[in-house]
Amino acid sequence: MSHTGVVLTHVRKTYGNLQVIHGVDLDIPDGAFVVFVGPSGCGKSTLLRMIAGLEEVTDGEIRIKDRDVTDLDPSNRGIAMVFQSYALYPHMTVRDNLAFGLRMQRTEQAVIDQRVAAAAAILKIEKLLDRRPGQLSGGQRQRVAIGRAIVRQPDVFLFDEPLSNLDAELRVSMRVEIARLHRELGNTMIYVTHDQTEAMTLADMIVVLRDGRIEQVGNPRRVYEDPDNAFVAGFIGSPRMNLFDAVWAGEGRVTIAGRTESVAIVGDGLTAGDRITFGLRPEHLVVGDADGLPARVDVLEYLGGTRYLYCQLGDGQPLIAEYRDGPDIRAGDTIHLGCPANRRYVFDKDGQRRR
Repeated sequence: MSHTGVVLTHVRKTYGNLQVIHGVDLDIPDGAFVVFVGPSGCGKSTLLRMIAGLEEVTDGEIRIKDRDVTDLDPSNRGIAMVFQSYALYPHMTVRDNLAFGLRMQRTEQAVIDQRVAAAAAILKIEKLLDRRPGQLSGGQRQRVAIGRAIVRQPDVFLFDEPLSNLDAELRVSMRVEIARLHRELGNTMIYVTHDQTEAMTLADMIVVLRDGRIEQVGNPRRVYEDPDNAFVAGFIGSPRMNLFDAVWAGEGRVTIAGRTESVAIVGDGLTAGDRITFGLRPEHLVVGDADGLPARVDVLEYLGGTRYLYCQLGDGQPLIAEYRDGPDIRAGDTIHLGCPANRRYVFDKDGQRRR
């Protein structure tokens, strides 16, 4: 069947005896904004570089626009890549940096001028065309690097942590710029980051990776609210989900820190006494619930409209609770935390979600 996006089939990568990508299967729809996210060393940049043709595929197949590109040179794949480093030519003007790749392809000058002007307009860098990179801010340099990709008119844009060299405020504004760019161009974009906030704000589709394997694929809301396992639950979200050692007490009940709590799952496959992981998101906790879990407040983090309470349960397990409105709470106070039964997560001893 014809497919116009990017398809990875049983893709593996090994370096000698070390296997770093383990038989990845992935189907990326045409025009999607896909983010590869995961901790350092999970294989996300290696996977991106294999799609780009910068790393050889040990086994498997990569197709772009229904073409097998597994063994093609990067220049023949219909891709353009934006790296973490801007990699601009310092002696060239912005205009010449944008045009350089097209000139190497012997593109007609009239076409070069038209594409450079169009890219500059999209990125709002028309007034910078006669400057050199040394005269630009970090954000302006990154725009030029993205513009150099735009002028190639690729089928697929590949971004390898493009914002990691920018300060926090500029990262936020550039995220907005990249999201707008995707909306205007409509190309497939594959974006690598270790920052799950970037993943949540940019993606149509998130691919969560760990140790060279895909843990879960889905839209941001699905991955956040319905994680398949404890790793995804603990990685996606800021602050992360609270994950506790607990025991399955049977009949929809969990024992944690000496207390028995109800959960809205049957627990098929679980037996009373099984060790489990019990999950609660900070924003789902209700501070001041008289029947809730008791916890001692160690540290308060005040962020204006929101406060985060860093606490300990009676058995010493740490917990973070989001707190917005209510009476003042101080370090050393004991609070009680409730949570709706349908917002309580249970993972078995292997970390797999029980629903």
